[in-house]
Amino acid sequence: DKAMLMGIPIIGLNDSGGARIQEGVDSLGGYAEIFQRNVLASGVVPQISVILGPCAGGAVYSPALTDFVIMVEDTSHLFITGPQVVKTVTHEEVTAAELGGALTHTKTSGVAHLAAPSELEALLTSRTLFDYLPLNNKQQPPRKYTEDNRWRQEKSLGRIVPDDPNTPYDMHEIIYKIVDDNDFFEIQPLFAKNVVAGFARLEGRTVGVVANQPMHLAGCLDIDAASKASRFVRFCDAFNIPLLTLVDVPGFLPGISQEHRGIIRHGAKLLYAYAEATVPKLTVITRKAYGGAYDVMASKHLRGDINLAWPNSEIAVMGAKGA
Repeated sequence: DKAMLMGIPIIGLNDSGGARIQEGVDSLGGYAEIFQRNVLASGVVPQISVILGPCAGGAVYSPALTDFVIMVEDTSHLFITGPQVVKTVTHEEVTAAELGGALTHTKTSGVAHLAAPSELEALLTSRTLFDYLPLNNKQQPPRKYTEDNRWRQEKSLGRIVPDDPNTPYDMHEIIYKIVDDNDFFEIQPLFAKNVVAGFARLEGRTVGVVANQPMHLAGCLDIDAASKASRFVRFCDAFNIPLLTLVDVPGFLPGISQEHRGIIRHGAKLLYAYAEATVPKLTVITRKAYGGAYDVMASKHLRGDINLAWPNSEIAVMGAKGA
């Protein structure tokens, strides 16, 4: 309540075994009151959760409602029910780390955004993240002094993207050369690697970067990538952070599994996020933008402020071979 009143961020340090059985429903009521405040603070002040130990049961929902979750490798766990309950109910044997460890949630489930090898480094990571963010949704992100000249030329950018449209390249190389001081803070680097998302600065001002990654799934959008990018875009829009979108996308990932799991619904989340965003939106097509994925990736038809394309880039309903 005080954080919202004062307009200052919330950083939660979590280490909980769940509700105390001795307190009965009162403990559950206390949980719900915390959840309610997480929701009310969402989009008003930034919320960061640092998981420093095991969190089970209702204790996992407050971090899940916050904007960013940082876990500690080997010591922190997040799960609704522990390994013993899973074994009793489903007869599956699993360790706490396999069920809800840092690697599981940063790589497989996407529940956590970042992992650190120690508690100290987790706290330092939260400080680095906080440096990019404004205090609340009424303020602009902090501006950092830089000697990086806005007029500098990176001739190597012309050599990173291969002439062959089917040859992969690392989008990180382009991001690092564009942003100030080659400094890029990536969010969820292990989850949905076909999309890159994170914070950087241009002329000292914080920007949110969303980019397709040709090194993974050729940069196709799938369910996880759409969910990852859409949540990041909406966060940036809520806190006045301009968006830089780097596009090299052949389309949405085809497949029975993707269709049955609802790629249409999840893809629509990203479409909605970009369409409703009112922050400045700069889009650069580095090689190709095909089909519906062209529209979804911050196209000019979704009120993109500036949309640029590299000389050899292609925009089409589909590739030449498909046509």
